[in-house]
Amino acid sequence: MGALCAGHSRDTLDRFSDRCLHVSPCLSDPARRSTCCLRIALVMLHLIYLGVLFVFDKDLIHKTKEEPWYTTVYLILFAATLAQYFITSGSSPGYVVDAMRAVNEADASRNRASITSKQPASSKNGDVVIAIDRNQLGSNLQGRGTIAWTKLVMDMYPSGTSLRGVTCSHCNVVQPPRAKHCHDCDKCVLQFDHHCVWLGTCIGQGNHCAFWWYICGETALSLWTGTLYIQFLKSDISKPWWLYAIMILLLATLFFCLIFLLLLLLFHSYLILTNQTTYELVRRRRIQYLRNIPERVYPFSRGACRNLYEFCCAQRSKYRMEPLPTGQELEDKLRPYTCSDVLSCRCCC
Repeated sequence: MGALCAGHSRDTLDRFSDRCLHVSPCLSDPARRSTCCLRIALVMLHLIYLGVLFVFDKDLIHKTKEEPWYTTVYLILFAATLAQYFITSGSSPGYVVDAMRAVNEADASRNRASITSKQPASSKNGDVVIAIDRNQLGSNLQGRGTIAWTKLVMDMYPSGTSLRGVTCSHCNVVQPPRAKHCHDCDKCVLQFDHHCVWLGTCIGQGNHCAFWWYICGETALSLWTGTLYIQFLKSDISKPWWLYAIMILLLATLFFCLIFLLLLLLFHSYLILTNQTTYELVRRRRIQYLRNIPERVYPFSRGACRNLYEFCCAQRSKYRMEPLPTGQELEDKLRPYTCSDVLSCRCCC
């Protein structure tokens, strides 16, 4: 009888589990399941910090009644930060397979329209997001449609570069400069920066700007929240000891998070101004096309102002690809700055 009841309970549990997985298929994938748990934990952490303030801080409630704009601005920043988090986590970093398909589609369209052109599809034509089936990738590489993409990419490398040397062994696609295969996403990413565990996605050319804005918003929110916690601890209202302990613990945790966010914000601001990625900075000696370039030379930089403009304002296409600099360009970057260079804003153009 006990075995029969146990078997019946197990069957019921299995049916319930299958029904839950049918409703939320992401729970069946361990990687997506961990990402989902991290997102829930991050949102809950934000709600805990906000809830403690509005439950125990009577001064904040009184100030909200007198100056509602103060709390309104804080809540807007809180909502905007969470919204930016989900926007960034749901955005595409710019996958090589999508860029390849877009370039080949544009080339095929021109052929069908009988437009004669000697140049292959450029990255300016590659702003159409088209998904590609991984199972069809091998046949696409051997087909006629990959000629435009292959020629486009090979033109970005110095003459004599081997096709095998720039082909990803995992995706079997021809990688443009600055692209890298992400083993977490199992895809090649354009201008790969890093894979963010908290966001559950790669940071690349398509979402690096959104990632920077999220860090900026998170830093401002943490700084404002820490200020409110300190004001609460310094208030003259008598509080029980356990409330002091909770507030100090939360404030100490927030302090460490704020230090990390500030360092991360400064680090990525430096990368933006010099047109680098985290992967290029950390693995510079291991990247083939960066090995022989001096450390103080940023090969893809066009000046701080131009880099900032292209990062924030000129991202017309997330498939915009940068060719490797020529020898003359590297020699110009090696030349030290002079007073006339500073006056002519050489560092900004």
